[in-house]
Amino acid sequence: MPVSSIRKGSAWDAARIERFLVQSTIPARVACNAGHGFPLLNSLWFEYRDDSLWFATHESSAILGFLRRDPRCAFEIAVNEPPYCGVRGQARGEISRDGAGELLERLIERYLGDSNPDLSNWLLGRSEQECLICLRPTWLTAWDYSPRMRTR
Repeated sequence: MPVSSIRKGSAWDAARIERFLVQSTIPARVACNAGHGFPLLNSLWFEYRDDSLWFATHESSAILGFLRRDPRCAFEIAVNEPPYCGVRGQARGEISRDGAGELLERLIERYLGDSNPDLSNWLLGRSEQECLICLRPTWLTAWDYSPRMRTR
């Protein structure tokens, strides 16, 4: 994680942010300009590598059209149970087909493992129709409410 892209007030340093993103199996929330003046939030499985967030999504997904029109977006990866913490920021999205099927396989393993073979097979059966999204953060920050949410 380039230290220059981390906001000053971040609760975590670059190493802690990277560890959280590599280890988390929480879907990312990605907000895009939907073109009608309001953002639209999308929840997507992700992989963190090369200082970027990587997603695979079907070619008919609305998020692809939004990012083609306006590559600027915001994202958050945050735990859903107390104590709350997470990483959020803004990024520019890039779209490609190269490697989308391979990424989909890794995402299925990461998020599903062997827990849902029917869904895995259905998703893999459409892998030729997948697109890859790469979000390259322009800035990010971490927040961590653990200190104020400690149980006594």
